[in-house]
Amino acid sequence: MPRALSQRPDVEVFAEIGLIDQLATTMIDRLLPTGLTSAQFSVLNHLATHGREETPASLVDIFMVTKGAMTNILQRLESRALIAVTIDPADARRKKVVITPAGMSAWEASVKGLRPMMDSLREAFTATEFQDALPFLNALRGWLAEAK
Repeated sequence: MPRALSQRPDVEVFAEIGLIDQLATTMIDRLLPTGLTSAQFSVLNHLATHGREETPASLVDIFMVTKGAMTNILQRLESRALIAVTIDPADARRKKVVITPAGMSAWEASVKGLRPMMDSLREAFTATEFQDALPFLNALRGWLAEAK
């Protein structure tokens, strides 16, 4: 007799990943400074931790979202002066995105607000448990990236 879909490990893995993403995003959104979403924080985090200019197109590729979604995120961050979007002087057809001092402050406040959740997470699970999960998750991500 064939197993029910809910009993198939491949289906259950994707169901768990979806639920984890939904729960983590909700938790993160609650802990971020007012008006900042997890998607906006992700862009600020990337800009703050990589310390370089990006183009909107490169951010689309990095975050695997549509151009429209990234445009919306960037417009909202720019309207709050958390990023600056400028014309690339080397190629006026391209734009550059940089984090502003206000964006760095918002990023730092966000990281500080998320720290208790991260500390609690690290108390609940060992570094070994996280490390043991990574090979499968990395392989799954790689397969999905190639299959797109």
